[in-house]
Amino acid sequence: MESSALSLAAAYRDGSVSPVDVVDATLARIEESNREINALWSIRAEAARVAAAESAARFAAGTPAGPLDGIPITLKDSIHVTGWPYLHGTAANEGRPASSFDAPPAARSLEAGAILLAKTTMPDFGLLAAGVSSAFGVVRNPWDLATNTGGSSAGAGAALAAGFCHLSVGSDIAGSVRLPAAHCGVVALKPTQGRIPHLAPSTTRSAGPMARSVADVAFYLGILARPDPRDSGALAPDGIAYHEKLEADLAGKRVGLLLSMGYGAPVEPVVREAVLAAANALADAGAIVEPLNPPFAYDAYAAIDQTLQVRGLAEYRSFTADQQAKVLPQVAAWSLKAEAIDGARYHELLGLIENAKLELHAAIGGYDLLLTPTMPCVGFPAEQVGLDEETPLAHATFTAWFNQTGQPALSLPFGHDGRNHPIGVQLVGRRFDDLGVLQAAAYLEKVRGSGPRWPF
Repeated sequence: MESSALSLAAAYRDGSVSPVDVVDATLARIEESNREINALWSIRAEAARVAAAESAARFAAGTPAGPLDGIPITLKDSIHVTGWPYLHGTAANEGRPASSFDAPPAARSLEAGAILLAKTTMPDFGLLAAGVSSAFGVVRNPWDLATNTGGSSAGAGAALAAGFCHLSVGSDIAGSVRLPAAHCGVVALKPTQGRIPHLAPSTTRSAGPMARSVADVAFYLGILARPDPRDSGALAPDGIAYHEKLEADLAGKRVGLLLSMGYGAPVEPVVREAVLAAANALADAGAIVEPLNPPFAYDAYAAIDQTLQVRGLAEYRSFTADQQAKVLPQVAAWSLKAEAIDGARYHELLGLIENAKLELHAAIGGYDLLLTPTMPCVGFPAEQVGLDEETPLAHATFTAWFNQTGQPALSLPFGHDGRNHPIGVQLVGRRFDDLGVLQAAAYLEKVRGSGPRWPF
């Protein structure tokens, strides 16, 4: 799968490529490799072939359904699609009735003509930054099947790296599109909170476009950001055609280089080198790059982790005892820690997070962009539930805070280690400046070059 979604859309319009051929080739790739990678489930090959034939007929008649007509996509298991199963990553949900509505990312994608091939695998409750699940088993990284994909949008990252789709939507509450992007060598944007309508409305969780290139992510963002009245926290559409505005002058942009949050696992030297190379590239473009001191003098993530435990406990308690026994043991054990957190303590945790946000804003407020590692490591074994298995989200060191602040944050592959494993860097922008983040990422992608061949 060498073509981008944008180039595919253009080829469909000029008749040089048929959606039938693209879908057939993509399904053949899935048939060949998904069993070992385990990125997809609920694959609907025959329905996709029918949809491709209908798309081809629309193009022949000059009446395409929309900008995504005929483009193969996948959606994360946690995104409701009418008539499709929803397990939220856990075997505890096996036997649950199919979804009866389209969540906004599904609705916008299907309205635009996309062909949904399958849903992507994810960990239990979406509360692991790893590709391990009681429902789906272990998801494997196409670059190295012995290594992890990250999570929770685990299958989405793997599917894109393996060529199983051209676009995918994940969701992100602490880094869940950016971490798999870093592991799998793809691009993912957690937009400004509210930019993409989603359900249930949230102040920290967002749907995010994922693709192999910045331009494709920008293209998909413009479609996913269309309004939906069901999300009470959604922003008014800004009307920007992001993919048409990626060329920009970065001269004079103030970029804060952040290599430590003041807590968490140390950044591996090869990751540090990749981030510094990206910093030098931005400086070459005229940006003013300044190293930042760590914003925290304590483990500021601990409060976030405990609030996520409460979220996990609420989902765990929604199941019967028999169903609870099916939950991945590590997720169950981590969620059950929240039994010690009462309402007053939870309120206190929220206050600690708000105070920490003020500290963070004080440290970064003068900058147009931040440049950080996406995660402190290159990767870890496929079967592992996190870099630190006792606190499986702890390696979301650099990602989780920008869910709390609502800022746009993007992970971009910027180099590989000696074993050809991808390394991700993160760009963070001011709230509402999704375009600025995409423009800086497009520049870095351009100067980075093509890199190694895709693994599949």
